[in-house]
Amino acid sequence: MSWAGPEDFYLSTSLASYLDRKLLVLLRDGRKLLGILRSFDQFANAVLEGACERVIVGDLYCDISLGLYVIRGENVVLIGELDLEMEELPPHMTRVSEAEIKRTFKDIKVYGAEAQKVEREATDLKGSMRKRMEFLDMD
Repeated sequence: MSWAGPEDFYLSTSLASYLDRKLLVLLRDGRKLLGILRSFDQFANAVLEGACERVIVGDLYCDISLGLYVIRGENVVLIGELDLEMEELPPHMTRVSEAEIKRTFKDIKVYGAEAQKVEREATDLKGSMRKRMEFLDMD
């Protein structure tokens, strides 16, 4: 077992070890960005070259090209290096166009909003029924 000196410890906690490597960056709003780390600062602000946003909806995915991209450090949740030897996604995932992924996402969002509205109405009805039945002693 080799001993790691203090300079090795600080280097391992820095983003310097990720420079010029392909990374996956998870942002606070849930977006996933892929790109090559070209620069960073003490606040974890980062510059990705050849960046793209990976959008996944069910078994469909799309990479939306962003080019050179600057990320504010306070929005970063996770940074990880991608293994270029491994397949990035499971084989059941299907790559689709940007227009198709947006259409699919919109459909899911609309249906999700409708489902939430119906659930909210059912909860409100249940609450109002309980209020109307308070005169009955259910205990």
